[in-house]
Amino acid sequence: MSPSIWQILIVVILAVLLFGRGKISGLMGDVAKGIKSFKKGMAEDPDEQPQHQQVERSDKAVDVTPAKDKV
Repeated sequence: MSPSIWQILIVVILAVLLFGRGKISGLMGDVAKGIKSFKKGMAEDPDEQPQHQQVERSDKAVDVTPAKDKV
């Protein structure tokens, strides 16, 4: 049993009355920005790291334990 055109129309009218046209269009704009951002993220090469995120690593271990005071 699928909804008829009248039921869908009533739901749309109620949504517009409750939220207003401005909020709905703003929400749809935010959804569109999210989709564009997602597509851009998927298009980038995952193996390629931006230079600001590259961290230089050292093979040497660093001792970070605090010095003990001899009393």
